[in-house]
Amino acid sequence: VRLHNHGFWRPKPLLDTARFTLSFNSRHRKNHQDSQALWKHDTVQKYLETLSKEYQQVSHLLSADSLNDFEQRTLRRRCADLSPIAAAFQEIKEAEREVQELEAMCTELDSRDEKQLLELALEEKESLDKKMNMMCRKLFQLLVPKEKYDRSPVILEVTAGRTTGGDICQQFTKEMFEMYQNYADYKRWTFDVVNYTPAEIGGLHHAAAHISGENVYRHLKYEGGTHRVQRIPETGLSSRMQRIHTGTMSVIVLPQPEEVDVKVDPKDLRIDTFRARGAGGQHVNKTDSAVRIVHLPTGLAVECQQERSQQMNKEIALRTLRAKLYQQIIEKQLGQEQSARKLQLGTRAQSERIRTYNFTQDRVTDHRISYDARSIKEILSGKEALDKLINRLLEFAEIEAVTQYLENLQALEGGG
Repeated sequence: VRLHNHGFWRPKPLLDTARFTLSFNSRHRKNHQDSQALWKHDTVQKYLETLSKEYQQVSHLLSADSLNDFEQRTLRRRCADLSPIAAAFQEIKEAEREVQELEAMCTELDSRDEKQLLELALEEKESLDKKMNMMCRKLFQLLVPKEKYDRSPVILEVTAGRTTGGDICQQFTKEMFEMYQNYADYKRWTFDVVNYTPAEIGGLHHAAAHISGENVYRHLKYEGGTHRVQRIPETGLSSRMQRIHTGTMSVIVLPQPEEVDVKVDPKDLRIDTFRARGAGGQHVNKTDSAVRIVHLPTGLAVECQQERSQQMNKEIALRTLRAKLYQQIIEKQLGQEQSARKLQLGTRAQSERIRTYNFTQDRVTDHRISYDARSIKEILSGKEALDKLINRLLEFAEIEAVTQYLENLQALEGGG
């Protein structure tokens, strides 16, 4: 922080506030499985100390009478950026001191007479550890810029894969769609079915839904990809022979900003109507109320059979088509952001296998973060267990983003 030679203060962005050598690499990253581990790294401590000192200097400069209006506005903006970071930093440091005091107390309380006091101290330490991890996450969220579409509603699509035997893909696709529907209810989001194409034997070929609410894309953006299922079919020869079948289904998550302004020439559209197929709570219609729209230049096709009115289905389908066309722009921007951050969560490519649901071992494995969760039934219920898994992904992404954030700082300093 300094006053420029020409008389006004020129702030430095967050990426320009420290000079030190980084030692992060893929081997170190694997050790950063929680926010506290990253917090304890010397590089992070030095960086946050630098920001905290800058906040104190900016606060001091703001009290000077010699500043003009422009300098005052510039300093106030910088102070507003740094204030929550400095406050969170000091709060964590204080909690860390409390933990150290408790640890020192625990080493002294080892006699039988003090067993009850020791148990209380250990409980308080465990509670403080959880609190510290939450505070570290909050701090890192302040450091890392928010992704542009995190607050957006989404179009979520599920599609059954193919398997050499049984109908496990279609059945699993139905279970997954219901899981996301339950998760939307758990998060108090709105879940509107746009398309639902059932399979012949109780499963699901394809379905799509519009999900809106608070931070929907932020929570669902890492669900896109290929989900693999391993299970013994409930019917048929494989079930009697106890043979495990492997199948897949894919999930696509498209952020849909509230205002999607994409002009579509009616001449570029082919609109077909057909009778709605009844399943999954959808109505069976005796008229051609369902609508399929094909965008001829790109080959994109969307369907809607949600409403009884053909006109309403057409409007919903057009809105979905515009969202998909707009998605081509979004994907380019997301690709650029990801390339810059190098989040270690895969490429978001829809062909990428991201998770395995092994029914015989009652285990769900997320391959991107090497995380195992027990009780598939609880995961598929779409409530607390799924929310825990999704939050684990988000925390890992935040840690990776902070790591890359600091690497970018070093590259900027090295090149500047």
